[in-house]
Amino acid sequence: MSIRIGLLGAGSISETHARAAGAIEGVEIVAVHGGNAERTARLAAACGASACPDIKSFFAQPLDLVIIGSPSGLHAQQGIEAAAHGIHVLVEKPLDISVARADALIEAARAAGVKLGVLFQDRGQPSFVRLRSALSEGRLGRPLLASARVKWFRPPEYYRASRWRGTWALDGGGALMNQGIHTVDLLLWLLGPVRRLSARTATLRHDIEVEDTAVAWLEFENGAVATLEATTAAYPGYPRRVELTTDEGTLVLEHDRVLAADTRLPYDDPGMADGGDSNASASSPIVSDARSHQRVIEDFIDAIRSDRRPCCTGEEGRRSLVVAEALYESSRTGRVVEVRA
Repeated sequence: MSIRIGLLGAGSISETHARAAGAIEGVEIVAVHGGNAERTARLAAACGASACPDIKSFFAQPLDLVIIGSPSGLHAQQGIEAAAHGIHVLVEKPLDISVARADALIEAARAAGVKLGVLFQDRGQPSFVRLRSALSEGRLGRPLLASARVKWFRPPEYYRASRWRGTWALDGGGALMNQGIHTVDLLLWLLGPVRRLSARTATLRHDIEVEDTAVAWLEFENGAVATLEATTAAYPGYPRRVELTTDEGTLVLEHDRVLAADTRLPYDDPGMADGGDSNASASSPIVSDARSHQRVIEDFIDAIRSDRRPCCTGEEGRRSLVVAEALYESSRTGRVVEVRA
């Protein structure tokens, strides 16, 4: 049976969703609705779908699944409406811009009996899946220390050309909430819950409401500690890098693969040789390779068909939002913050 998909949003990330979903057998994109009529029409035409001028006409289409790629501050509102129509919901990160809104969406999906997932594509990247399995099984020792750096660059035009990027109302934050949130989720996925943290944020280069630079220290419940740097002010932009040290050695993750493993315990990952997925995220918001998104969408569709949990549920996607809120609270108050689930 074909899965009928609707795309909410017509910007660059929805174009990535369209490419990813269009590569999956048994999937049909039937409707697109976005805030920009011209982009909506163009994306709909490329997908062979209906361009819907408003949300009412969008939800009048025969849909099994909605993929939400609209501004972050609209995610929960649109997801709740989809759930009310009995449609499964897959949301681009973050789940929304506040834990309270995320909780409302999670409850709406639960009440409607529909699946809810979040597009954190690291969770579908084979190299990271293998690493998480090795860590959870104790094959790489006990995690001690992580250093995560998201030193990206976005030119002024990136913010000026958008009505929502760089705003509190629709972006919910800057380098941390928009760009760094992927790496927050990755750390949580690999290392488990955070116990407490401290952070500082600043707007150093861009004329925006929110931060373009954030630094943080995190302590995990398993005793490991980590540092996090996230910025959109580091010209010309560098691949995301995470160095993870256990009591048996150190692993280096760069962008979307395990780059090196210097450990006393054997760890052989074919991803270290295959180059991974080449997304141009360090210096551009355009995703050049949609395979990681495709894997997450495929997993979500299989979860619908098999009636199981997707690789990143709404509850799992909520965890990074809890940490992000705590990081902003720490920066605002100058205090160490205990993280509350």
